[in-house]
Amino acid sequence: MRYLIIIISVIFLVGCNSNDMVEVSFSEKQDVLFEDYVIPFQFFPRTIEVVGLGDSLTQGVGDELKREGYFGRLQQHFSQYNGIEAVDLTNTAKRGRRSDQLLKMLKAGDIDHHIRKAHLITLTIGGNDIMKVIKKDLFNLKVEAFEKELNKFEKNYEQILDEIREINSTAPIIIMGLYNPITIVTDEKSEFDLILNNWNEAIEEMAEDDMNACFIPIDHLFVTNTNLVYHTDFFHPNSKGYQLVIDEIVSSMQDCGLIDEDNRELLF
Repeated sequence: MRYLIIIISVIFLVGCNSNDMVEVSFSEKQDVLFEDYVIPFQFFPRTIEVVGLGDSLTQGVGDELKREGYFGRLQQHFSQYNGIEAVDLTNTAKRGRRSDQLLKMLKAGDIDHHIRKAHLITLTIGGNDIMKVIKKDLFNLKVEAFEKELNKFEKNYEQILDEIREINSTAPIIIMGLYNPITIVTDEKSEFDLILNNWNEAIEEMAEDDMNACFIPIDHLFVTNTNLVYHTDFFHPNSKGYQLVIDEIVSSMQDCGLIDEDNRELLF
């Protein structure tokens, strides 16, 4: 009610001549002009819906502070932005989920309503696709096996993005890359680093094919455990690791033109 009173007061002060006024659309992110007075769209507080898709990284496994990993920290970070009244989170991610399982869930339509109302979508998937190969041939790993699985993964990923876009064509998708937890054991470069690079390059290319997606590289954040960024399972990030992920998300979203960090504004 108080916002309505403020808006009515502004209109009254500017003048009641209908020729001087423009229509106000509360659904459009644009500044409103009354003669020489400009009301920025952030003046109208809004609630944004953020939906998380994927695996344990989005679920927040390893966060000893129980703040739901990077996903939960997004809520606190974006809540401080101008014009944001609230940030509502819907986290559908599940530990151990592979790309084929996520695709099956999307095709089932069980979370269509969440995706449809989302203003922002985050996606982490692929780590368990790689682990599937490792578990199958642990003592006889071959590059060819990862390449074969990558082909399947790319097809699944493309369909995942297609399914999302059929439901919501406008919400930005934050697409996270993969990291190599094996570096906690050794600092040496291995063949697995080359495999991971290929998978990350494939994910980044698919992100670039979507005009409203933003790729977030995180492999450089977890090169070693020198900064103690791993959980006690030595696989998932801990709270410190997840904070590094948030910092990378914010930096990449700035580069992608989705936020204005200097003015604390969301541009979507």
